[in-house]
Amino acid sequence: MRWVIYTVKMLRQDAVKHRKIHTLHVEMRTGTMWSTNESMSEEDLENARQQGYEFPEGMEILDVEFPDGEKISFGQAEVRFYPKGYSDRVMIHLQEKDDRQLTLLIEPFLADLKIYDTYVEFKN
Repeated sequence: MRWVIYTVKMLRQDAVKHRKIHTLHVEMRTGTMWSTNESMSEEDLENARQQGYEFPEGMEILDVEFPDGEKISFGQAEVRFYPKGYSDRVMIHLQEKDDRQLTLLIEPFLADLKIYDTYVEFKN
């Protein structure tokens, strides 16, 4: 969790500082996350993906949910952080090996993300 918390803060700050869109990539199949920005070369993008954070064994990314009801549970989801200081609003749902579920909420205008000890959806 610390990696995600730190990365979300840094992406928000870097987007403003460098005036570029930064993106947090969430890959469900491999259980990895990595970040990029819009000025990276193809080689840099690939290096960022390869050096991304891999969740520990027993932790699974279930899906990424957007406020409009869209849920991405296969493939890759992207959370963008914009130069004006805001981000996409998303919930990232995780499950631990003991079937305990967690929800990470990234709010557009809040620096810190919220962590819920259960599966929370936007419609709830």
